[in-house]
Amino acid sequence: MPPIKKSTPKQDGFWMPGEFEPQKQVWMLWPIRTDVWRDGAKPAQEAYARVAEAICQFEPVTMGVSKEQYTNARAMLPKGVRVVEMSSNDAWMRDMAPAFVINGSGTVRGVDWGFNAWGGLTDGLYFPWDQDAMIAEKICSLEGMRRYDATDFICENGSIHTDGEGTLLTTEMCLLSAGRNPQLSKRQIEEKLSEYLNIEKVIWLKDGMDPAETNGHIDDVACFVKPGEVACIWTEDPEDPFYGVSRSAYEQLSQAVDAKGRRLKVHKICMPKKPVYIEKGFRVDNCGKSLPRLSGDLCTASYVNFLTVNGGIIVPQYGDENDELALSQIAELFPGRKAVGVYTREIVYGGGNIHCVTMQQPLGGGEGYELSLIHISEPTRPEPIS
Repeated sequence: MPPIKKSTPKQDGFWMPGEFEPQKQVWMLWPIRTDVWRDGAKPAQEAYARVAEAICQFEPVTMGVSKEQYTNARAMLPKGVRVVEMSSNDAWMRDMAPAFVINGSGTVRGVDWGFNAWGGLTDGLYFPWDQDAMIAEKICSLEGMRRYDATDFICENGSIHTDGEGTLLTTEMCLLSAGRNPQLSKRQIEEKLSEYLNIEKVIWLKDGMDPAETNGHIDDVACFVKPGEVACIWTEDPEDPFYGVSRSAYEQLSQAVDAKGRRLKVHKICMPKKPVYIEKGFRVDNCGKSLPRLSGDLCTASYVNFLTVNGGIIVPQYGDENDELALSQIAELFPGRKAVGVYTREIVYGGGNIHCVTMQQPLGGGEGYELSLIHISEPTRPEPIS
């Protein structure tokens, strides 16, 4: 099915829903790179399998796997996981999948962003990224949904977070970075996001947590838990390497107003008591095509990098003193959902976490799908603020 090039989601009445809204399934990609994941990627594969197993308690999971790893992945994953052969350069589904948008009838389409491995030849993490750039198209094809061609705009879904009511969170560190869209002004970037996600207000935080890798994705720092409310990283320890980032983000969010004119309610989520560093003796293959990962490197270990699913929250755990505190803090924000912790240090060593390796697909279907057939309320698009 050819991509849509002559219109945008906004023009067609589609918008990006909040992650806390009903979902059809979650997408993941199986890790295989031995220059990113240690010990032949086996510990990372075990961690991905644990994440998939946790999600399967609540909704279906589809795992994209290389042809070489298909049999192994099938054997390691729960039977309820759908395994499909899908080539990729690495395993960060959040940033390679389409941004899913929905309309009032429950039709879902995909937005196919440009992808260049978080910075291309300027400051990207690996080369090539050609297979990753095709993931969005493949998912839309598998699901029988139409997709919008936005490949002229470099954007990863980990760099944006929406409330489903017209407000988007992002960071200047990421979307204004030299490796993304240097030809566009801040205002032009906002216009692009408005057209393809149908949002009316962008809240820009200054910095993220990882300038060297994703250039500061928002999903490590803050996220919407419902319209008008956000979760934000927080630490009281001035010696914590992310102390400044957490304070700045909290202060900015506390002063922010969303598209509906609401002052945001900001919930503090603790950081690990001890910062996470790549452990001694950590070794990956050196192929000269990816950012080196070395013993002693500081990791972006955030509890805010959780995944919201139907009836549940999948929360990172590090074997840290604050694991249980973070789990309870996040559970309190989602009454009626079960908070499930998953040990994810191996994923953090690779540069991400649970939210980074997953992408939720909203409940709905391809063209002509009607939500009323499955007896749930139709989503309604709020009127923009005048």
